[in-house]
Amino acid sequence: MPKPKPLIIVESPAKAKTISRFLGSRYQVKASMGHVRDLPKSQFGVDLERGFEPRYITIRGKGPLLKELKDAAKKTDRVYLATDPDREGEAISWHLAESLGIPLAEARRIEFHEITKDAVTEAIRHARPIDMHLVDAQQARRVLDRVVGYQLSPLLWRKVRPGLSAGRVQSAALRLLVDREDQIQAFQPEEYYTVTLTLDTQPVMTAQYAGPLGEKGRLSPVDAQTVVGRVKKGQTVHVESVKTRERRRFPALPFTTSTLQQEASRRLGFSVKRTMSIAQQLYEGLDVQGEGTVGLVTYIRTDSTRVADVAEAEARQFIESQYGTAYWKGLGAAKRPEKERPGVQGAHEAIRPTSVMRHPDRLKASLTRDQLRLYRLIWERFVASQMAPLVYDATTVELSVGEDRFRAHGAVVKFAGFTVLYQESAADDTKAANEDDAGQGPLPVVQEGQTLTATAVEAEQHFTEPPPRFTEASLVKTLEELGIGRPSTYAPIIDTLLQREYVQREQKRLIPTPLGRLVVELLQKYFPEIVDISFTANVENQLDRVESAELGWREVLTDFYRPFAEELAKAEQDLEKVAIPVEETDEVCDQCGRPMVVKYGRFGKFLACSGYPECTATKPFVEKTGAVCPKCGDQLVVRRTRKGRTFYGCHSYPACDFVTWLRPTEKTCPRCGSSMALRKKGRQETLTCLKEGCGYEEQAQ
Repeated sequence: MPKPKPLIIVESPAKAKTISRFLGSRYQVKASMGHVRDLPKSQFGVDLERGFEPRYITIRGKGPLLKELKDAAKKTDRVYLATDPDREGEAISWHLAESLGIPLAEARRIEFHEITKDAVTEAIRHARPIDMHLVDAQQARRVLDRVVGYQLSPLLWRKVRPGLSAGRVQSAALRLLVDREDQIQAFQPEEYYTVTLTLDTQPVMTAQYAGPLGEKGRLSPVDAQTVVGRVKKGQTVHVESVKTRERRRFPALPFTTSTLQQEASRRLGFSVKRTMSIAQQLYEGLDVQGEGTVGLVTYIRTDSTRVADVAEAEARQFIESQYGTAYWKGLGAAKRPEKERPGVQGAHEAIRPTSVMRHPDRLKASLTRDQLRLYRLIWERFVASQMAPLVYDATTVELSVGEDRFRAHGAVVKFAGFTVLYQESAADDTKAANEDDAGQGPLPVVQEGQTLTATAVEAEQHFTEPPPRFTEASLVKTLEELGIGRPSTYAPIIDTLLQREYVQREQKRLIPTPLGRLVVELLQKYFPEIVDISFTANVENQLDRVESAELGWREVLTDFYRPFAEELAKAEQDLEKVAIPVEETDEVCDQCGRPMVVKYGRFGKFLACSGYPECTATKPFVEKTGAVCPKCGDQLVVRRTRKGRTFYGCHSYPACDFVTWLRPTEKTCPRCGSSMALRKKGRQETLTCLKEGCGYEEQAQ
């Protein structure tokens, strides 16, 4: 009788296909399609009287699949549970063991952080029991979210409107967005000036005013005029000091979930949800010409920047062969200290390619455009992280004209290091962005004590700006910094806020809707802990303590629920029915003549008759730009593609077909009188005429 094949159970068919390819016929690999058990959707499912005991049921539709897994498990003497290497994956393995009748002491749990033959076979050799501390941490989160969602959401249904939801993490994230919007609305711009001195050097050197008036080069209008009055064209300028020192800029660390989401948003324009969907495909495995189905990147839900020794050795081999030994990070400089944040799981790795030798250019024929773009980003970031730092000489020249001081900065690159492969965005390295930038170029050679001549002195007006609205990238960064949520939760948080119409996305910015503001206002009044940032972060710390066996999961729930139940009872009694604020417009309903109001739907704003439900008329919401169409003279309005990308077109469409991707402004072209639009070229912004054939362009102020 043939020996039964061991059974390996993973979550997804794609992962099962990849693993089956390199394990061959020695194993049978099946997919559970995620969780097989969960709390019931139609019921609370938590027994508060019995210590928050959860009642798990088989997920609807999973019965036939579970029967297939049970039949396969009965025919073998070894079942390996190979779900993802995190809390959620551990919980899925536990639910599978319970559903398949596998005693906890006999369960074989295997985990791997990349889907490669070596990683999977090594994991099989080191199978371990299910870690119940990880399971308890996941259960605590699941039950806690169920308690909040299923007891607080119905209150919002009754007091505000049906279909709303409140969650421990999503409500704290919404609070951040509302607070930021409040700061923007309350912001009062302040005028200030900077003064730039131009000198008769080759190449021309410019210096910024540095004292004694003002603070950090910012001057009041009066002080700016004083400086310009004292320092005139043709005056002698003294070189007080010239200081040059060698500086190094280290590459960014390889990606974590958070930094991947941020960088994919900034560089590729991907939403957080889209990034994680594509990254999951790269992790689970794709068909590569000449190789078959292979996993291209390591596990994508991680907050660790650790790199396995074997991956580091492979990266060194690639870097030295392609760029030379000087470009490997171990030569020519002390290695940057790479400290992990508290709470990071040491067994996890950063997101990296499973093989550096699998160059992105080799995969062009095998991957879709978006898959290739994201893979290239991960590949370049990882390889660059293993390369030597950028080395440059930073020079600071201190100048004086009487009592006024000016300062000029410049830099000369001595060794390009990692920048030959990967140019970091400013948000990746705030410190580097604030320091003397190696990209500013060299200063002319001047000596201490030398005298120069001023060729121009100019004061430039500025206004302080409010804090920017959050993008998905900056919200993820803030959530991570504050300890709200975990890598696997960032995408669902943002998606929920958009789906519930608490937030709308405009020009890639997240803006709270009147409904979102109302929900936060109610939660702050009746459930302050739910939207308290520090409280939410502290709960995450408690879940980490459950995982490390320092705290019992029921204890976490008990400490939370006592005050929450009291607040819930008080809100039920005191809270009256609340009307959602209505944003009125000057548009009139074509059917009944009543005014139209702004509503929010799946695809953003639209206009609806204020007489609803008697009148169900709707209109598209038209957002005017203040610019006129260069083709027919009608208004230019904001439009969006089916995928949500913003463009601008004539209000008279389809009679007039003018469209542009450039953002129109109210400024008119001095040459032809047509509207001008803002064009970005790197960090430079220019205004360009929209009329075909004009070609006029000027620097944006």
